[in-house]
Amino acid sequence: MGLNGCCSCVKYLMVLINILFWLIGLTIVVTSVWMLTDPTFMLSMTQNYNHYHIALYVFLAIGILITLGAFFGCCGVCRESQCLLVSFFCVILIVMVAQIAAGAWAFHNKDKLDDIVRAAVKSSVQEEYGQSTMSSRTVTFDTLQKNLKCCGADGPGDWATSRFNNVDRTNIVEIAVSSMNVFYNIPESCCKDNLKDNECELSRRLKFGGPLNNAIYQQGCVDKLIEIIYENWVTIFAITAAVILLELLSLTFALSLCCAVRNQHYKA
Repeated sequence: MGLNGCCSCVKYLMVLINILFWLIGLTIVVTSVWMLTDPTFMLSMTQNYNHYHIALYVFLAIGILITLGAFFGCCGVCRESQCLLVSFFCVILIVMVAQIAAGAWAFHNKDKLDDIVRAAVKSSVQEEYGQSTMSSRTVTFDTLQKNLKCCGADGPGDWATSRFNNVDRTNIVEIAVSSMNVFYNIPESCCKDNLKDNECELSRRLKFGGPLNNAIYQQGCVDKLIEIIYENWVTIFAITAAVILLELLSLTFALSLCCAVRNQHYKA
């Protein structure tokens, strides 16, 4: 015998909510896989390479859990199964706690964002760009410089002490001394669009401490990256808060349906 009255309305609402969870979960899974497989995704430059991938795997796991929870929820509602509804409740509760913890950490550390991004971009410029073992990082940074119209972390001068120019970074003091009065190269992605033939090639060779050529981008990428993150900060928190509220509502409905199913079994 099926549930009637108010419980019937709750069932339909639960189905609707779980369809939304399915869409959210699949979106997270697809986005995570895309970010893991696309070496040109610019957000990868805001963190250490390994930390970025760890964060993506966690993000992927949350997407899978939400999708799995939606499956349990739909099946539990349709079959009026306490076991499936409890499974849905546990999965969504775990996801919600993880989201709240991640949001609290991000909010608490938002003042450190500048330092985190600056350190990650600096490391890419100085240590990783142009290295055969970090080819995906090179492609990503080229895309970043082209799309944001920037060069280096704080400016083109960052490339003077980069491994891209075969600088041995094991001794920072020697780097500072040996870099004086020498020429260094910058990546082609630092050149502005629509330049004449060979103009980019000629503009890429700079003298340490000398004037910068107008044919190359002169602003660093750190400030532009941080600006993009801050512009989307409120949107990210608003979406997360809306999802958490939806999860709270679904947990309440699941608990109500569990009680209704149990009471129905007792009456039977």
